[in-house]
Amino acid sequence: MNAGRSGYSTGTCAAAAAKAAAMVLCGRPAPREIEVSLPDGTRVTLSTVHACRRNAEAEVAVRKDAGDDVDVTHGAMVSVSVSFAEGGDVTFAAGEGVGTVTRPGLVIPPGEPAINPVPRGMIQAAVREVTDRPIKVTISIPGGRKLAERTFNPRLGVAGGLSILGTTGRVRPFSLPALREALKCSLGVAAGCGVLSPVLVPGRIGEKAAREHFRLSTQQVIEVGNEWGFILDHIPDYRFERVLVLGHPGKLAKLAMGQWDTHSARSSRAVPYVVDLAARVLGRTPPECPTVEGIFGALPAADRATLAADLAGKVREEVMRRVRRQSGAAVALVDMRGDLLGSDGDTIPWR
Repeated sequence: MNAGRSGYSTGTCAAAAAKAAAMVLCGRPAPREIEVSLPDGTRVTLSTVHACRRNAEAEVAVRKDAGDDVDVTHGAMVSVSVSFAEGGDVTFAAGEGVGTVTRPGLVIPPGEPAINPVPRGMIQAAVREVTDRPIKVTISIPGGRKLAERTFNPRLGVAGGLSILGTTGRVRPFSLPALREALKCSLGVAAGCGVLSPVLVPGRIGEKAAREHFRLSTQQVIEVGNEWGFILDHIPDYRFERVLVLGHPGKLAKLAMGQWDTHSARSSRAVPYVVDLAARVLGRTPPECPTVEGIFGALPAADRATLAADLAGKVREEVMRRVRRQSGAAVALVDMRGDLLGSDGDTIPWR
């Protein structure tokens, strides 16, 4: 089944533009094509649109191609200017159309450009293929301020433009039938390999955390994306003894809310639910934060563990209902760093 044409994330475009700009800054010819590494080590080649040198600064632009994905930034110009710095490593600045973090609770602290850790690492690695000198990287997306109004950024406390995101460097086109077929195949492969206790995670961050905290086989971990209702409805079709659901509370709280498609465009935000739960469980309202990550991060360790355990229990009860109690279930919640926040149910079978 054709799942459509893949594209590249804004972070990949920024890494390619940064590397090309570093080459121009170092006196090399402006490349028409530039090769960079994705987080999994794959090398990809992107085309540049324009390049120029202005005194002590060089600038290169790459046009984002999101493939067949419905992406607000598809076709946007990602422009990166670089200049040598007096000291330090690779530093980042937000240019036109790139937002700045203004509130705590995101993975990037307030005051920093809204460039997530994985794209930062990609950009740094790309620049270091050209020069070891300290360098300042300024990323701009013309029109990004207007585009950001169509995202969650203003609500999350990212002001002035878009975020530079991505965990894999690629943008996969959204094809629901193909995705569901792939999920059924993943369940079939797991069962065929003798897996009795699969682990369901939303994505790559959850998979990495699952493998860090538990002893798991290759086929045991299944990346669900947002299709929780679909995957859990099919669990009873196989002879699984139990299932572990592991992920971020901002995503999995939606299961406790009875929302089985957790895509942000098709589900409610989990923050109000978690705030209400915290008030009931802890006896007080937690500090105001725009994200579930921020809520947990603002709590003392003991309260954080108490809230996580209670939320995990509510998620587990809904998961058990969805699988018609034909399999046992456990739930583990992790933060954006992959650290375990709390769990409910017996996790010993996975340890």
